Amino acid sequence: MEAGYREELLAALRLQLEWGVDEALEDAPVDRFAARAPVPEAPPPTLAAPALAAPAARPAARAVLPLVPPPAAAAAALAAAAQDLAALKSAIAEADSPLRDTATNLVFSDGVAESGLMMVGEAPGADEDRLGRPFVGVSGQLLDRMLASIGLDRTKNFYLTNILPWRPPGNRTPTDAEITLFLPFLMRHIELVRPRHLVLLGGVSAKALLRSKDGITRLRGRWHQVETPSGPLPALATLHPAYLLRTPSAKREAWSDLLLLRRTLDGDAAPR
Repeated sequence: MEAGYREELLAALRLQLEWGVDEALEDAPVDRFAARAPVPEAPPPTLAAPALAAPAARPAARAVLPLVPPPAAAAAALAAAAQDLAALKSAIAEADSPLRDTATNLVFSDGVAESGLMMVGEAPGADEDRLGRPFVGVSGQLLDRMLASIGLDRTKNFYLTNILPWRPPGNRTPTDAEITLFLPFLMRHIELVRPRHLVLLGGVSAKALLRSKDGITRLRGRWHQVETPSGPLPALATLHPAYLLRTPSAKREAWSDLLLLRRTLDGDAAPR
């Protein structure tokens, strides 16, 4: 062994001793650099073909439920099928309304259907509910006296009904839903009776039939037109007798409306 190479090995051994190497792992030295195998290059990644999604499961067939018409549509169908007043009354009795469960009697009409003059109020009160006839309580008695003052009598020359055929609990004002439900019956009622003139008693009746948002104080005192399947019909809006009982000072306006009605019926004033 050459002296120079031997000195290099001894220097390397002393360096290892200085670093703390105090034992040999193997009997013979191993050239770690020569023994290290080259690391093969990784092959380029291959793109796998996308997996085809399994076809979606077909949803189970659902049972087709029959379409149920809303209450107003069902009411309109019942009303349209009525060919006379008796059939219309029966149809109203069939209409699904919570009012039917709280009222005593269906209040359909009173007076002479052939008179040519039809009056439409709001809804039955306690006396009407008990007797099954419209305008038989205190306000109805006032109405009879008012109309008698211009020569009208319910047993001879006018006819009475209401928008609602059932009494609302506690005599409350009819709701929009209740009016919508029973309006087709009222329109069919008017069509079957075929009056020449209508009198709309109170704000509920006037606003519903005239399709107006104005109150009765704006609508009263003049003739309007109510659109019916048979064509426009003259309609006079006036104050409800129940309002006159609460507000006696309004009787002057009501009297003016009655005079206008009388003149129209006599042909002195054409409805406009």
